[in-house]
Amino acid sequence: MSEPSQFVSRREFCAGACQVASCATLATLVSACSGEGSPTGPSGGGGGGTSILPTLNGQFANSSVQVTTTGSALANVDGAAVIQSIAGVFLVARTSATTFTAIDAVCTHEGCTVNGANGTTYVCPCHGSRYNRTGQVVNGPAKAALRQYNTSFTNDILTIAL
Repeated sequence: MSEPSQFVSRREFCAGACQVASCATLATLVSACSGEGSPTGPSGGGGGGTSILPTLNGQFANSSVQVTTTGSALANVDGAAVIQSIAGVFLVARTSATTFTAIDAVCTHEGCTVNGANGTTYVCPCHGSRYNRTGQVVNGPAKAALRQYNTSFTNDILTIAL
């Protein structure tokens, strides 16, 4: 014996089709946002070997930001840190006993704050753009360099000129 066939109303069919399409779209978006397998997306927090830089507070005064280096990540050559101040956020690296590089920490791709490094390369946590210590793009998706600032160093105080 055959069972009687049940008809599905047009409304029920359309509602079911929309649910299936919504789930498929959501699954695609979630996998795309994870960064896995994407050449422009970071995997595992910005790529293999990427570490979050320490954050230091800078004091804004007289069109500059000042940071004490004593006892911080900037006390030694090759040290790097994120400097936060009311004037902005900066990436600073000590390149010798008396010289530093200071660049804007806001990624030129979509405005995320760059806060990680892989060796001497800064890594954006959002889409994996990479910059060298002078702010030049090493790998995109960013196309524009980060702004570089002049620095001076006296008595363990680093000054970033704005």
